[in-house]
Amino acid sequence: MKVDRIPFEIGKATPRADGSAKVSGKEKYAADYYEGDFLWAGVKRAGVPHATIKGIHTEAAEALPGVIAVLTWKDIPGENRLGIIRRNQPVLAETVVRHSGEAVALILAESRGALKGAIDSILLEYAPLPGVFSAQEALKESSPLVHEDNPEGNVIKAVSVETGACASAMGECDVVVGGVYETPVQEHAFLETEAGWAYRAENGACVIVASTQTPFRDCFEIAPVLGMDPGSIRVIAPYLGGAFGGKDGITVQCLLALALLHAGGRPVKIWWDREESFLAGVKRMNATMHYRLGAKQDGTFHALECRLYYDGGAYSPLGGEIMTLGAEHAGSAYRIPNVSVKGWALYTNNPVGGPFRGFGVPQVTAAMEQMVDMAARKLGMDPLSIRLQNVVRKGDRNCVGVILTHSTGAAECLETILGHPLWKTRDEWKKGAGLFKVRGVGLACMAHAMGYPPMVPDEARAKIELTAEGKIRVYAGVVDMGQGNASTYQQIAGHILVQDGPAMELVLPDTARTLPSGSSSASRTTYTYGNALIEAATDLKKAILKAASAQTGGTRPEEFVLVPDRVRHIPTGNEISLGELAGSMDGPARTATGYFRMPVTRERLDAIYMGPHLIFSYGAHLVYAEIDELTGQVEIARYLAITDAGKVMSPRVYEQQIEGATAMGIGYALTEDFKVANGSIVTQDLATYIIPTSMDIPRIESIPVEIAEETGPFGMKGAGEIGMSGPMPAIGNAICDACGIRILRAPFIGEAVHEALLSGNAEEADL
Repeated sequence: MKVDRIPFEIGKATPRADGSAKVSGKEKYAADYYEGDFLWAGVKRAGVPHATIKGIHTEAAEALPGVIAVLTWKDIPGENRLGIIRRNQPVLAETVVRHSGEAVALILAESRGALKGAIDSILLEYAPLPGVFSAQEALKESSPLVHEDNPEGNVIKAVSVETGACASAMGECDVVVGGVYETPVQEHAFLETEAGWAYRAENGACVIVASTQTPFRDCFEIAPVLGMDPGSIRVIAPYLGGAFGGKDGITVQCLLALALLHAGGRPVKIWWDREESFLAGVKRMNATMHYRLGAKQDGTFHALECRLYYDGGAYSPLGGEIMTLGAEHAGSAYRIPNVSVKGWALYTNNPVGGPFRGFGVPQVTAAMEQMVDMAARKLGMDPLSIRLQNVVRKGDRNCVGVILTHSTGAAECLETILGHPLWKTRDEWKKGAGLFKVRGVGLACMAHAMGYPPMVPDEARAKIELTAEGKIRVYAGVVDMGQGNASTYQQIAGHILVQDGPAMELVLPDTARTLPSGSSSASRTTYTYGNALIEAATDLKKAILKAASAQTGGTRPEEFVLVPDRVRHIPTGNEISLGELAGSMDGPARTATGYFRMPVTRERLDAIYMGPHLIFSYGAHLVYAEIDELTGQVEIARYLAITDAGKVMSPRVYEQQIEGATAMGIGYALTEDFKVANGSIVTQDLATYIIPTSMDIPRIESIPVEIAEETGPFGMKGAGEIGMSGPMPAIGNAICDACGIRILRAPFIGEAVHEALLSGNAEEADL
């Protein structure tokens, strides 16, 4: 039967559910809570990278007017240890500080002024300790230990991947290229800095409203710190003003909970300013990567050898796992039969390394994709042909030996570039450079795994309800940190239940109301929760039609169809409103739940730490870059991003994901260089940490390669991270194409490019 209209049609752009409230300022973020008679909380930070604490002198601070309490580690009733994999990071430092942004004391005050005065009045007495300030230093036997009790010294995690016989295979190659690549520390620089609000519920529960990607996991991480029952903690996650991995775990949550214990029943607020966010927030880990790629004369890749060193900083809650994902992607999207990858994540006295969009993959992709261009140049091949010759296709084994049995669209991405006008007219464009300008065109191809590794069950649970008023309410347990997944959930439910905007309601993540569905991370959010929601919405649809059947007596559910706001009896055309129907259903009958667990590879689980991934998104990028020979400044003229993220459910949200990731990658490639000198942060604010603005981002043309992933909701795969890995190698390759120089350390700031131009370090000189 023809339905009047199809609300929330899959594959069509729909309005963002949060758009109006956000642009009008009505949306309430974690930093927007000010109700009632509340207290401010804040932190005194170490200020030195490595030292024994000889004394914490709080008397002057405690005596200041408006100061309620000054707390140290001795006031923490629990184990005072944070960590997702390794629980070794104190909420407040005890006897040693290991990085300059480490929290030492927590202050509660009546005002921000009193809080600042107290922070400034606390005196910390230290005995300095020698520090470790690079991954290379950390591996030396003579280096100081960042954690005296770590049985692996300064090693957080070491992994090894071996397929084929790399050592002998390298000798069989006609061409071998190599280099040592370095990528910088990157700061998340999200719009909303770390913030939260805590209060006591009527039942005594500790309620925390926080800007977090992981509300359910937060409860279990906070509880042992303070000796609490996880069930007595409720975490609410409103929309986030960006996160990109920087809020994947604890930032302010434990400090808020501790403050609440000493607040005398008053609510407590914490809100880091930008400088504190720079000082204390986790960073993208810098990496040094030794690469050798061997190929046969016909261009076939034959052997790859990599040694990867990631600087995890002082605690690195997921440093080993980030490096491991990098190792898994070290060969990018290529078929290479003989591979040897060894990787180390290492403790240093630098800022804490943590998740950042791409989770260790942008680093290795930057290195590998420049290696591919170097091999092509040495073989006299064009960079697109050599990629097409070696790129993985469905049924191939990837570099860790996993057979790619799911959708594999890397070749289709490259073939789209092959037929695109920007590729066909590249030589003509390059010839049009003006005086003292040179132009180059660069390519990159990439892969990105979806979800957690097999050792961590990747699950989601969805809940949906027909309310007593006849609305469809979606309970989303996965955070929307700005990427628009919450709107996509409404689109999925609305599509299945044939309801549109006014009939839809959304409950954002709340550990007391929504169901656990994992973190908003790992390109898994819409894939896992979307599948669970499809099951829940489909079951609710059946329940509604069954209720309609029961209410009319003697008719079959198959005779009914949902239309906006109503259920229609097909033979007669009679309709029942959803509100009327809801009145005849009890609460449980009006609620449905769904569950989904991501499939994982059953083969080669021992290939890598925590197991290899099964499903990947793919992409290929092309960039037009113009270099000013007088200043070294690189200007991106055009950008083409081709992506295989499965079928597109919501084109507008999809484009925003690809364009946002690409813009972030351009910043990573050209300007963003978070500098740390001997453990002290040099880049302290957005005046010196340069992120691209709309004036710096070129026109980005985004084209999806819509190969349906059979396990995905409506055929989709994750699109959140794949775009991040392309810009750095594509721009590096474009610079080399224009100037004949290979710059091995990013970012490619004007000074670095100019220096390379003056020194004339031709690509071959770096081998």
